[in-house]
Amino acid sequence: MAMATTSSSLALSFSSLEISSLFVSRRTLLRKNTPSIRFSEAHVVKPAIRSSIIRFPMSRSVGLVSCSSLTDEASSSVGGSPVGEESLSEEPQVRTLTWNWRGYSIRYQCAGDSGPALVLVHGFGANSDHWRKNIPFLGKSHRVYSIDLIGYGYSSKPNPREFGGKPFYTFETWGDQLNDFCLDVVKDEAFFICNSIGGLVGLQAAVSKPQICKGLMLLNISLRMLHIKKQPFIAKPFIRSFQNLLRNSPVGKLFFKSVATPESVRNILRQCYHDRTQVTDELVEAILRPGLEPGAVDVFLEFICYSGGPLPEELLPLVQCPVLIGWGDKDPWEPIELGRAYADFDTVEDFVVLPGVGHCPQDERPEMVNPLIESFVARHSSCTSNTFGEI
Repeated sequence: MAMATTSSSLALSFSSLEISSLFVSRRTLLRKNTPSIRFSEAHVVKPAIRSSIIRFPMSRSVGLVSCSSLTDEASSSVGGSPVGEESLSEEPQVRTLTWNWRGYSIRYQCAGDSGPALVLVHGFGANSDHWRKNIPFLGKSHRVYSIDLIGYGYSSKPNPREFGGKPFYTFETWGDQLNDFCLDVVKDEAFFICNSIGGLVGLQAAVSKPQICKGLMLLNISLRMLHIKKQPFIAKPFIRSFQNLLRNSPVGKLFFKSVATPESVRNILRQCYHDRTQVTDELVEAILRPGLEPGAVDVFLEFICYSGGPLPEELLPLVQCPVLIGWGDKDPWEPIELGRAYADFDTVEDFVVLPGVGHCPQDERPEMVNPLIESFVARHSSCTSNTFGEI
């Protein structure tokens, strides 16, 4: 693949740099020949997992919540796309707020005032607007929150060099952010609905504090094929040298500048959306605009040089809540042939094939994903649990 094509695929792809020919060819994951269900089928692969976790009360508050100036703009943009048969007038208002986490401003959107709590977690290069077709629909019967992970969207973007060489933009950081958000803002247990690398964030959070997460839905979770553990020994020095070049030379910023344009973002999205008519001007603007804010380039370069941290196959066995995996079968970045291996984990109750869908099912086919979320939550929201204690 030519460098220009590699740059475009690498830059703002939601798959955490799972581009096949950047360093080495993809290798096949070992898996059993376990059949997976398709979206049109009603049965499940495994019996529903009933949670037997003791839910411990929480006792700390970690931040402050305030209104954001983006509220009117974000709310007006939500109504642009149909998400179900019900009219938009029946959908709840979507509010945009900010939350102070460890001294940083975190943007989130929310809708609905009753029902189980859902927290929607975006992928690499995206933000809470990537759930704009899901929040209003799900908010009719749930308390829905969509958060901008620190470093992305309209959340703060602290310079990674300010942390004394210690990695900051990691799944551990984002997992802590997600759990603290539930403690301080949601004030309840929640279901985590995640796309791409957001799936790693949800898994990390669920493993770190299992008393918070009631269930995980992972939509085309990142396989992390460029993780250092998945590279042949001979390639590792080259990978480190390339990462060092991007992070510590002008090459990185030039690289970012070349892809942070409407044309490049549109081309990248047209790669990962099977239905290219869904790559609208609204979507391009939603992804690109926050990526042009101060500090975004440093976050981008830091994360594309992050080839460590956990893998899905390391976290899945540790999860203590039910997990459902949905996978668009036309995803060119995270092939379903590799993703099927995750159906073999005992913690995964169901692997659902989403036919004719690419890497971002929640945005490309919300009419398919929204009911799937509703049914998964309905199966597990009746599990007995304690409300959070003093917060």
